[in-house]
Amino acid sequence: MRRATLRLPLLLTALLAACAAHADGVGLGTIETREPVTGTKVPAAVFYPSTEAGSEVSTEVGPYPIQAQRDAAPAAGRFPLIVLSHGHLGSMYGHHDLAAELARHGYIVVAPQHTGDSYDDASGAGTDRALLGRAWQASAAIDALLADKRIGAHIDAKRIGAAGFSAGGYTTLLLLGATPDFALFPKYCEQHPGMPELCDQPLPEKMQTIAHPPPTVDKRVRAGFAMAPFSILFDADSFRAMKNPVFLYIAQKDQVLAPADNGLRIRGLVPNLAGFAEVPGAGHYVFLPPCSAGFAKEVPVICTDAPGVDRAAAHREINAAAVKFFDAQFKGGGHTKPKR
Repeated sequence: MRRATLRLPLLLTALLAACAAHADGVGLGTIETREPVTGTKVPAAVFYPSTEAGSEVSTEVGPYPIQAQRDAAPAAGRFPLIVLSHGHLGSMYGHHDLAAELARHGYIVVAPQHTGDSYDDASGAGTDRALLGRAWQASAAIDALLADKRIGAHIDAKRIGAAGFSAGGYTTLLLLGATPDFALFPKYCEQHPGMPELCDQPLPEKMQTIAHPPPTVDKRVRAGFAMAPFSILFDADSFRAMKNPVFLYIAQKDQVLAPADNGLRIRGLVPNLAGFAEVPGAGHYVFLPPCSAGFAKEVPVICTDAPGVDRAAAHREINAAAVKFFDAQFKGGGHTKPKR
C-alpha cells in the first residue's frame, strides 16, 4: 500500500504533463503594465496553451483572425515564456500566427505593444525612448506576466526566450546583451539617403534624451529568435557581452533592412549563432502574417509579396523553425550546433 501511495503523486504529475502536452488549443488575453524607466504604459497580448479552447477557434481582433479563444482557461502545467516584439509601428497582434503556434506547442507568449513605436503612437521613434525603451518594455511585460495571478503560476521562470521582427529583432538582441551605438545611425543615412523607413525622413535632432539609461540586457532571457533584425546600430563590439544562443532569419530581397547591412553583416558577429535561414526572393514584410483581402487593399505595401513568394508557406517554415529552436533550448534538446 505504501509503495502504491508513493507512486500516486508521480502518476498524477505525469498525467498533468501529458494533458498539458496535448493542449492544442490557444487562450488569448491582455495585460497592461508600466515600464519603470520612463513610466510609460505598456499593453500586451498574452497567448497560452489551453485544453478548453478548441483548436479551430478564431477570434477577430481588428484586421487579424487570430487562432485563439479569448479568456480560455490555461492548461495545467508550467511552460517556457517567450516575449514577442513587433516591428517599427507594429502592434501586439502583428505576429499572432507565430504566437499561437508557439502556444500550441507548449509556450506562453507575451507580446508587448511598444508605446512610442507602435501603429497608434510613434512619439518615440528614432529616440532612446524606443531604441532602448523597447527592451525595457519587454522586460516589464515579463515582470507583469510572472506576477499575474492567472498566468504567472503556469510560467517556468528559468525558461524565458525572446523573439521579434525588424525593430523587434533588434529588441531581441538587446535583451540578450547587444549594445547599440546611436552614432552609427546618421553615418548609415549619409551613405544610404532615402532608404525607406530608415533614412527617408530627417532623424530626430536628439536621439539620446535619457541622462543615465540603465542596461537593456535581461539576464532572464536565455535564447533569441531574430527575424530581419534592424542591425545598423551594431558593430563587432556590440556583441561582446552576448553568450546565449541566437537564431537569425532574414528575407533574401529585403528592401527596408538590406541584408548586407543588417542580418548578413551581423551573422558573422553574433558569438553563439545557433541557426540561420532566409526566405528566398522575399521582401521585408514577408515576416508579417498573410493579410486578409480587405487588409491587403488598405496596406498593399506590407501585404504584397514578390512573384513566386508564398507567404503562407513561408510562415509555416518560419514558425516551425521558431518552435524547433526554442524546443532545442528549453525542452531538453540541448543547444544546437553553431552555424555560419
